[in-house]
Amino acid sequence: MVFSNRMNGLSSAIFSTLENKRNELVSQGREVFNFSVGTPDIPPAPHIIHALQEAAGFAENYKYALKDIPELVEAVTGWYSKRFGVCLEREEIVSLMGSQDGLSHISLTLADPGDTVMVQDPCYPIFSVGPALACANLYKMPLLKENNFLIDFDAIEPSAAHAAKLMIVSYPNNPVTATAPMEFYEKLVWFAKKYDIVVLHDNAYSELVYDGKRGESFLSIPGAKDIGVEFNSLSKSYNMTGCRISFALGNRNVIEQLRTLKSHLDYGVFLPVQRAAIAALTGPQNCLQETVDTYQKRRDFIVEGFNKIGWHMEKPPATMFIWAPIPPKYDSSEKFTIDLLEQTGVIVVPGSSFGERGEGFVRLAMVQPEDKIMKAIERVKESGIVNAG
Repeated sequence: MVFSNRMNGLSSAIFSTLENKRNELVSQGREVFNFSVGTPDIPPAPHIIHALQEAAGFAENYKYALKDIPELVEAVTGWYSKRFGVCLEREEIVSLMGSQDGLSHISLTLADPGDTVMVQDPCYPIFSVGPALACANLYKMPLLKENNFLIDFDAIEPSAAHAAKLMIVSYPNNPVTATAPMEFYEKLVWFAKKYDIVVLHDNAYSELVYDGKRGESFLSIPGAKDIGVEFNSLSKSYNMTGCRISFALGNRNVIEQLRTLKSHLDYGVFLPVQRAAIAALTGPQNCLQETVDTYQKRRDFIVEGFNKIGWHMEKPPATMFIWAPIPPKYDSSEKFTIDLLEQTGVIVVPGSSFGERGEGFVRLAMVQPEDKIMKAIERVKESGIVNAG
């Protein structure tokens, strides 16, 4: 068999290696502490679960959805208006089966083979995989600590900007956890208009911002809808990852093309899931703060605990992740990740799996309760793996 060239870029060797080693340790009776995948261990609020259960009891809800029901569109427009002060019309909204769905397909609507798509480096893998599936060329925009992990628009080559069809941006950022000020979004809109680039802003972590601060929306910038769309997901904010429900919002021409493409790929989001999303967006919102409080408490526990034993890391301002530098004695994030797993049972993700600029870091997901975190810190301390020398 000869498979397509586009499959060459879809290797996930490190994740297969980590899973195999995890299974090996478990078979030996060793305890494993999984900080790798960003899957919330916090359940959805009871009213969301109840809405899903109730809708699942009606036989008519098992038909093709085909499109978003009016109540869902109304719920999204109401939430965005109240939360961000952004006014949206029906033609500016389409649901997605999770942001992964939209991120993997939107390049197909904008880029032909050989066109340029601009992505951050490091970035969440699907940001680069989606354009690769469209056979587009990638122009990588480095996220550097000295720039607060923000894109430096002045450093982008004008020739690359003129060639670009699409720019994929995300703040709060996974994996580096950085947030962006409103001045950044203003410059982003200006830059995109100057070079006629469509912007996709992934805002999956808009609600997971700490220390009393609040996330913002790219669409709140005047002129943003002229050149871009935003994805917002219920997966992490409302702990609905398995439901696979998020939204593309903004420029109606981009939304129309994405909706047309999706009509050939799926038949809409399962109706009970749409009902659960309505409950999430229109019901009591105290669950959002409870989730933020849980992650912030874990963040402080993890960072302070590891700092005490010599693994120095900073508290993330947002997301459900920690972007931690590897110990100085290591020069490979993948080597450190494997050694950490074998010696302590702690699973993290090497920064190199997020791009070249991710080397030297690992990502930890804050998806373990405090008793597990305490044990993990103790295992790392006992191993001496983070000690200098």
